[in-house]
Amino acid sequence: MAKLVSKTYGDALFEAALEDNKLDSMSEEVKAVAAAIAANEDLSKLMDHPQIVKEEKVRIIEEIFGGRVSAELVGLVRMIIEKNHYKELTKVFDYFLDRVKEYKNIGTAYVTSACELSQEQKNAVEKRLLDTTKYVEFEMHFDVDATLIGGMKIRIGDRVVDSSIKNKIEKLTRDLTKIQLKVGECAP
Repeated sequence: MAKLVSKTYGDALFEAALEDNKLDSMSEEVKAVAAAIAANEDLSKLMDHPQIVKEEKVRIIEEIFGGRVSAELVGLVRMIIEKNHYKELTKVFDYFLDRVKEYKNIGTAYVTSACELSQEQKNAVEKRLLDTTKYVEFEMHFDVDATLIGGMKIRIGDRVVDSSIKNKIEKLTRDLTKIQLKVGECAP
């Protein structure tokens, strides 16, 4: 259900922004509203409170964001509140921003290595990804996981390339456990 909500509203916002040629400005507004909501824990508590009526919640949102962001974005948030989907608002925004990045051929890569990579190595990884994918730009996220022993793991969307030593050892272990020697098969 949550995926359907985020897709439905996220697609509607994307199509409206694309049609009005406002993808960049809408993206910035969505990021600003998402950051404001994330920074204000009391607002989320208020929006989730069952004893506060929808009309009051809508009034609060319009008071906070009206005149500061586009009427389309305020209208979307209002509609989400009226349909009791406020808890999905962050997912709607994330889905919209992902659609914009995909439309602009901007990929998001998560690179995990066994040790910290130098800036030169990070640049080389990014260049290699740009050369081997359809993307024209990447948002790079680097992380360190010493349990990988060596090598790295790269995730872009639902695709994972794992060239870590840990993965190779696990694969070798699985392959070796498949081999069963029968008694008497070994040559003396």
